[in-house]
Amino acid sequence: MASDPLRLIWVDGELIPADHRVVHADDSAFAEGRGCYTSVGIASGRPRFPDRHLRRLQRGARALGLGKIDAPTFERALAELAAAALPGGEGVIRLQLSRSPGRPLQLTGVPRGLGEDRAEWSAISSTIRHGGAVLAGGHKLTNRLVLSLAADEATAAGADEALLFDAANRLVEGSRCNLIVVGADGLPAAPGDDLGAVTGIALEIVLERLPEIGRRVITREELRTAGELIALNSVRGVRPITRLDDDAVADGSPGPWAARIHSVFENG
Repeated sequence: MASDPLRLIWVDGELIPADHRVVHADDSAFAEGRGCYTSVGIASGRPRFPDRHLRRLQRGARALGLGKIDAPTFERALAELAAAALPGGEGVIRLQLSRSPGRPLQLTGVPRGLGEDRAEWSAISSTIRHGGAVLAGGHKLTNRLVLSLAADEATAAGADEALLFDAANRLVEGSRCNLIVVGADGLPAAPGDDLGAVTGIALEIVLERLPEIGRRVITREELRTAGELIALNSVRGVRPITRLDDDAVADGSPGPWAARIHSVFENG
């Protein structure tokens, strides 16, 4: 057993050291990028929004032709990893589905700590063009090269997030979050759901609870006059982005919509 709890992983029903060889050369996620995953926040030892995370995995597995993941296996993986690898009860567990020819569906769980997270975020506009979804449906796929490269750009710039735009300069998503923009007219909206963004659980919840938040085309140019720019992620929650490309968003302070969305997301 690994001495560092975070050096444990969960593979096919067993907790093992993270340096144990578990990936087959013909694993679909490794060989083809054919895999799906979800990152579950653990708070006070309990997973947040587990039913939604399970449905996300099930939808992704079905779309990719991977097989079925059942609720008891999903719940067991979360419970065992949280207890063994997150003794403080706080962190994140990434659950991934993939398969190899002739083998059953493989569920892999990897824990990590939360790390540092600022209350207000800065962002950059990524130089990488968003090319749309590899597979329609907003699935969270292991094939995420564009998002990973954009995240690297943010890290190199000392920013918290990178915003991705398509060839028509329409805002699509962040490298690790969905976005809501409050326009100069004071009305909030998320980018259209037909541009290829991952369907995030936090955005899903917020749109259900605040149906007045619409979805529409948001251009790169429009962000110059935005009243607020808000990031949503099921682990990090709601984060106001107060600086974009080294310029202040509006007056550089979190706005009222960020506070309202945060309250609705956290408290229902």
